[in-house]
Amino acid sequence: MVDLTTNFAGIELASPVLLASGTCGYGRELEPFLDLDAIGGIVTKTITPEPRSGNEPPRIVETPAGMLNAIGLQNPGLEGFIRDKWPYLAELNTVVVVNIAAPTAELHGEMAASLDRLEGIAGLEINISSPNMRDGGMLFGCSARASAAVVEAVRRSTDLPVIAKLTPNVTDIAEIARAVEGAGAHGISLINTLVGMAVDIETRRPVLANVTGGLSGPAIRPVALAMVWKVRQAVSVPIMGIGGIASADDALQFLLAGASAVQIGTATFTNPMVGVTVVEGIRAYCERHGVSPASALVGSLQL
Repeated sequence: MVDLTTNFAGIELASPVLLASGTCGYGRELEPFLDLDAIGGIVTKTITPEPRSGNEPPRIVETPAGMLNAIGLQNPGLEGFIRDKWPYLAELNTVVVVNIAAPTAELHGEMAASLDRLEGIAGLEINISSPNMRDGGMLFGCSARASAAVVEAVRRSTDLPVIAKLTPNVTDIAEIARAVEGAGAHGISLINTLVGMAVDIETRRPVLANVTGGLSGPAIRPVALAMVWKVRQAVSVPIMGIGGIASADDALQFLLAGASAVQIGTATFTNPMVGVTVVEGIRAYCERHGVSPASALVGSLQL
């Protein structure tokens, strides 16, 4: 028997595998395809203070090794989430981390205070890295000072574990990581999407109405893996590895490089059951190599 449980920033996970924000909706969307109890947890689609209709279509385009999206954080807003989404999520037997974003640090804090009153939320992931949110988003994540200010505002407003989700679209990811750690983040999620673009050569127009979008999928996995390894050397808080994970082998690379847990995103669109497959693959690897608990793999990369 392999012990897959792990503690991530005070959050007890049955396994180190979660589904990433924006790719599993609010849980119910995957219910027909996946036993949510069989994975470590889910990270909800981002919620903002007010409802957002998102960007104009087209908003998604397939790429040779992934996809570009410019959804624009379409969501029901904080009140709509509490009223319409949380009752279902509260009944799940898996960990639920709520992802939040707002135009200002103060509004992040206000959202955190409201969510703090709900029973059952395991933690908050702060989306300071979305490339498709013009009023904030990546603008926070590109500045160490602004990133720290958001984390500080959230920390003042809640006792829940706070996880900062960082953008790869910066010169020095370690600098931003150290800033959010210093501001009190309990954990860090790495990475959000890379900025990308596609052009229709027949019309000579961008494929996405937003012109640019966030690139995800296998194409970004080597970048994400390198950033996890780099940040692991710079901070002591745990890291969630994200970016192009589609198999147990992929997930294991992130664990070995220093991630304490992983999130699976784009792969769920082609295989909604991929989370369970990855969990079982990690279990099989640990059995084959005589490793238990699985957390012993974290950061065990041999240089």
